[in-house]
Amino acid sequence: MRSLRSLSALLLALVACSHAQPPPTPPPAQAIAAPAPPPPAPAPAPVAARPPPEVAPASIYFDYDISELSPASRAVLQDFLDQARARPDQSVRIEGNCDERGSREYNLALGQRRAEAARKYLENLGMDTSRITTVSNGKERPRASGSDEAAWKENRRDDLIPTSGNVGVSSAAEPASR
Repeated sequence: MRSLRSLSALLLALVACSHAQPPPTPPPAQAIAAPAPPPPAPAPAPVAARPPPEVAPASIYFDYDISELSPASRAVLQDFLDQARARPDQSVRIEGNCDERGSREYNLALGQRRAEAARKYLENLGMDTSRITTVSNGKERPRASGSDEAAWKENRRDDLIPTSGNVGVSSAAEPASR
């Protein structure tokens, strides 16, 4: 009997080992939460709008005894106008200047014609006439001292000077007040 028990145990072991064992059941999956998205970046602080840059003063130059604008002068006036369009709160004073040659009266008239030529050109490009004033300094305000061609060339000019507010248009008959 003992052998029968041993034989039964052996058969039972053989039969048990001959079946394919089912794979072990995986442990229950733990719910893994997706990482939370990072909080949205704070909105940048509103940047105060910067006012447009100031209009830079400019000068245009003329040949001897001439009040017509050269192509270089027209380019300077165009650049000046582009700046002035960004600053409608600023006006411009155009000061016509001459070299020392000629009488005081002649140079005052020539300086006014030069200032008026620049004014008309700016108006034709679209600048409001109420933003432009003209004045002639004649030969009274030289930029360069001397009695040679280099000094004369520097003094034959219009100075475009930005001003605050509307200044109105002066006429050629009005004397320069300084």
